[in-house]
Amino acid sequence: MKVRQHGENFIQITQMGFVNFYLVREEDGFTLVDAGTTEGIAPQILKIAQGYNLPIVRLLLTHTHIDHVGALDTLHNLLPDAEVLVGERESRFLAGDMSLDKDEPQDQLRGGWPARKTRPTRLIHEGERVGSLEVIATPGHTPGHLSFLDTRDRTLIAGDAFQTMAKVAVTGTFVLLFPLVAQATWHKGLALESARKLRALEPTRLSAGHGPVVKNPLAVMDRAIEYHARKYGQSSAVVAAH
Repeated sequence: MKVRQHGENFIQITQMGFVNFYLVREEDGFTLVDAGTTEGIAPQILKIAQGYNLPIVRLLLTHTHIDHVGALDTLHNLLPDAEVLVGERESRFLAGDMSLDKDEPQDQLRGGWPARKTRPTRLIHEGERVGSLEVIATPGHTPGHLSFLDTRDRTLIAGDAFQTMAKVAVTGTFVLLFPLVAQATWHKGLALESARKLRALEPTRLSAGHGPVVKNPLAVMDRAIEYHARKYGQSSAVVAAH
C-alpha cells in the first residue's frame, strides 16, 4: 500500500493502486474513512497509523460497497473501543437489507454489497460533525452515500460521488480507462445533484475513493459536472420529476 500525506491532517492510503481510504488527524487520534477491499489489510492500516504515533479512534464510512468496507469487521475486532460511524440510510445495506424506500428512485442497485457483522455505534446524518468533518448527504452512487468536508482546510472526502482515476468525473459518468465507479452507480441524476452540491462547498482538495488527490479542484469539478449534465441530462430530468 502507498501512503501520501496532504497537508497537516490528511493521509491518503492506496490499496492495489486504485482504492483509497484516508486517515484524518484529530486531537484525540485518527478517523479512518473507509476500509479498503479485504479483511487482510487491517494490520497494515494499524501499522501505518502507529507510524504517526496516533491511535485510530473512529471508523467512518462513505458507503457500504465492498471496496469501502472490506476490512471493517477485522478493524472492529482489533479496535473494539473505536467508534463505528455509518449514515443511517446506508446502515441498512451493511446489515443486508437491500430494499429501497418508496420515495427513492426504484433503479437497480449496482456494485458489490457484502453484509458485515459490525454494527454502527452511531448513525450519522447531514450537517452533523465527526471530529472536524462535516457530514454531507450525497446520494447517487448509492442511496445513502455520504461525503465529508474538513472544516479546517476544506479538504473534501467525496467517496465515490466523484472519481479522479483516469479523469475527474461525476459518479455514473462512463470513463473508458476506469469504468468501475460508473458501473456501480445507482442513479445518475441524483449523482449530478450531489456533485453540484459538493462543488458549491468550494473545496481546496478533492479526494475520492479512486484516483489521486486533486488540489484546487473547482475548474475540473465544473468540467466534470458540465459533461455529466450534457451526457446524462435525461437522468437529471427524472430527479426533477420525482
